[in-house]
Amino acid sequence: MKNNQMKKFLDYIIENKNTLYLEFQKREEVQALLNTEKVKTFFQPILTLDKGTTIAYEILNRPESSTLFPTTDKFYEYVGKSSCALQVEHFLCNLALSRFTNQIKSLKAQKDILVFLNIQPQVLGDVYYQRDILLNLLDNYQLTPNQIVLELTERDAGINHEQFIPIIEYYREKGLRIALDDAGTGYNSLQTLLYLNPEFIKIDKSLIRNIEEHHEKQNLVELIIEFASKSNTKVIAEGIEKISELSYLQQLGVEMGQGYALGRPMPQVYKGILPDTKNVANQLTLDLY
Repeated sequence: MKNNQMKKFLDYIIENKNTLYLEFQKREEVQALLNTEKVKTFFQPILTLDKGTTIAYEILNRPESSTLFPTTDKFYEYVGKSSCALQVEHFLCNLALSRFTNQIKSLKAQKDILVFLNIQPQVLGDVYYQRDILLNLLDNYQLTPNQIVLELTERDAGINHEQFIPIIEYYREKGLRIALDDAGTGYNSLQTLLYLNPEFIKIDKSLIRNIEEHHEKQNLVELIIEFASKSNTKVIAEGIEKISELSYLQQLGVEMGQGYALGRPMPQVYKGILPDTKNVANQLTLDLY
């Protein structure tokens, strides 16, 4: 019996050797990238769209490009499905907070500014993830829980929302807040929006791109704004790259924004700048009639 099982096992290895070897290579490459010298950290400001106040920073960790992970998205896509997700998230979270606190020391007036931390829902929901790990990191870097916004991106289906809610509520009770990333991009994210009732909704950049020219995008964004106003949720428009996009979003009443037009991701913490949109706003108003 044992000999027969061993033979099947060896046959399986032989038949799948290329796939198994590729998986081995990816795991090795991930471990090699978990090095502070191989990960760059960027800070992108989030501004109020009425007064241009920088109220938050999203921290972005970007590992250097490699053969198997030529883009940042490819890296995170693999990590999210791998058994090393917890290890990677802990390393990157520690790195992000460390670099942020080092940067923020030069901006004493902004010591209580919000910090948006990207984290994959499956990590928070993993039974092996110790909930106090994040809280201990905050304590180490003298950050308060009410400064932290956990930005959740649901890249794949499979999250059990009913089991996930108690985990989110635990962090809420500690003072942390929740942001749902990429809102409006699919059924799955809409489900999560209804279940989690986040404090922040980040509208995906695909809806923001050229919004002033597309009535379908305008209608969907208006629905999200209406939902947010009824659920005491703040709206953040992502990926604002053009003055015309910014002007239209201001007319819609979107509260906050993020994107190249307001401030690019940079290795240094800095205040974003709200461009003047008066002339564009006047033209958009004329185009509506």
